[in-house]
Amino acid sequence: MPELPEVEVVRRGLADHLTGRRVSDVEVSHPRSVRRQAGGAAELVDRLKDRRLNAVRRRGKYLWIELGDAEAALLAHLGMSGQMLVQPAERPDELHLRIRVRFDDGGPELRFVDQRTFGGLTVTDVTGPEDLPVPVAHIGRDPMDPAFDAEAAVGGLRRRRTGLKRALLDQTLVSGIGNIYADESLWRAKLHYERPTATLTRPEGRRVLTAAREVMDEALAAGGTSFDALYVDVHGDSGYFDRALAVYGQADRPCPRCGTPVARAPFMNRSSYWCPTCQPRPRRRHP
Repeated sequence: MPELPEVEVVRRGLADHLTGRRVSDVEVSHPRSVRRQAGGAAELVDRLKDRRLNAVRRRGKYLWIELGDAEAALLAHLGMSGQMLVQPAERPDELHLRIRVRFDDGGPELRFVDQRTFGGLTVTDVTGPEDLPVPVAHIGRDPMDPAFDAEAAVGGLRRRRTGLKRALLDQTLVSGIGNIYADESLWRAKLHYERPTATLTRPEGRRVLTAAREVMDEALAAGGTSFDALYVDVHGDSGYFDRALAVYGQADRPCPRCGTPVARAPFMNRSSYWCPTCQPRPRRRHP
């Protein structure tokens, strides 16, 4: 699933090409891509047609476009393979094109392409003083957000009774960090993914959150991490931060810091990667 840097790359591209344009027509070609819309395709088309697209916003891994007077938003669920592409109308349709949005200026279309149909688009109401889409209102800020409160996030991590990586993946506490950047941040901070959060010191908490911000900044500068053709920007171009990953996906290769072979273990139906020397496993406490 795309993480913060990959979603921010898409957000910037959409902001450049869509802001201020008015929707003239919407075509839905697959019902699963609008399954989160209570009224299905008809409701999505009705709520989106003739609306002007305002600011393109993001919180963590969640992306949306404000509509008209900001009382509603077009929320994008990218899932495992969702792509938001800006394409000339004359370009042939993509094989897995699910939703097409045309504009009254006759310019490039917005196309939602999704091979696995885990994602989709939804027009939803907004709520609260920050005008957040209702499904996003419970999501915490991310380390790259100017309003992110690092000290409060550290306190939240330490109050959890779980492993450190599980806490980092909790989007209500700190958003935007997924499996890739959790492993990279923990490697930079020299902390094991199973470290009990109850034993985490405040300096350690600050260190891992600082590492998360730094690694995601670097990934964003490289266009994100693209392991295949599914994670792309609005023009279909891949990022190349995968070339700079220290431990994620690097099992049995030498740690860039000490040379120890990188280890891999199953984790929440995925995998965790770490350096056994730089990130020693926490000792078990005796009863």
